[in-house]
Amino acid sequence: MAGVLIYSDKLNLALELITAGKAINDEVTAVAINDEELAKGLANAGVKVLSVANEAVNVADTAAVASVIKELAGGVKTVLLASNRRGKELAGRLAQKLGAGCLTDVSSFTVNGDKIECQRNALGGATVATQVIVSDKGVIAIAPKSFAPAGEGSGSIELVSLDVSSKVKVLEVKAKSADAVDIEAAEVLVVAGQGVNSQDDLTDIEALAKKLGGEVACTKPVATDKKWLSEERVVGLSGKLCKPELAVLLGVSGQVQFTVGIRDAKTIVSVNTDENASMNQLSDYVLTADLHEVVKDLNSKL
Repeated sequence: MAGVLIYSDKLNLALELITAGKAINDEVTAVAINDEELAKGLANAGVKVLSVANEAVNVADTAAVASVIKELAGGVKTVLLASNRRGKELAGRLAQKLGAGCLTDVSSFTVNGDKIECQRNALGGATVATQVIVSDKGVIAIAPKSFAPAGEGSGSIELVSLDVSSKVKVLEVKAKSADAVDIEAAEVLVVAGQGVNSQDDLTDIEALAKKLGGEVACTKPVATDKKWLSEERVVGLSGKLCKPELAVLLGVSGQVQFTVGIRDAKTIVSVNTDENASMNQLSDYVLTADLHEVVKDLNSKL
C-alpha cells in the first residue's frame, strides 16, 4: 500500500490528519479500531478506511494498537498520528516496531522532494526547529489544530481481520472526574496565572469564562503547586497546546514554558499590574490593571 496512513481514535483529530496527509500524498488511508462510528465518519471525509474489528484489542493499550498499525502499514512510508498524550506514546511504540524515525508535536511541515521538513518546538519552546526524518519510514505526530479538518467526501470502508491481542486486561472502568475538560477544543480560554490572589477568586473567573462561552485554564503552578485547578487545565509545554479564538490571560507573567501553549491563539488579551510582563510582548491587547477589579467589571457588564 502506497501513500500515507493516518490514525487517531478521536474523529476530530483524525479529520485534521487527513488534511495533513493529503498535503504529503493524495492517497490517504485511515485506520479505525473497534469503532464503527469513527470508520463511518472517516469514510464520509473521502478516504479509504481500514476498519479492524477485534475485541481482543483494547485501544487504550498503545502497544496493541501499534501492532495493529504495523500490520496495516505495508509499503507506506509515512504514518501520521495525533500528538495528544496517547498519540505521542503510540508514536514511539510504532516507530520502534517499524524501524522508523519519529517526530512528535509537529505544528507544520513542508514537502521538499522526498523529504518532509517538520517544524516543531525546540529548547523548551524558546524556538521552532525544522527537523527531517532521514530513515526510509517515518512516524509523525501532528499537534492538534495544526490543520483544518477534512471536508465531506465519498470514501470506503474495508473490514480487516488481524490476529493481534492486548496484554492489558481491563479490571474496572471509572468515569472521568467532574473537572475533566478539553481546553484544546475551547474557542475561548480565560487563563488564571499566579497573579490571582486566592482560590476564592476563581469563582468570578469561572463566571467570566461562562459568560464568554469559554473554559477556565491556568498556568502550571496554579495546578501543581497551589492545586487550585486540575492538571487537565494547564496550558503550556507540560500541559496543553491551545489555539483558541480568544485567550484572556489574568496575572500571567509569560514564562516561555507557558507561552508555547498559547502563542497561536488568534487574539490574546493580557491583564497584569506589571506593564513590563513578558506576556505583554506577545499580546494583542494589554490592560495594566488589577485583574480582580477587571474581572468584576467585566462580569457586571457582560
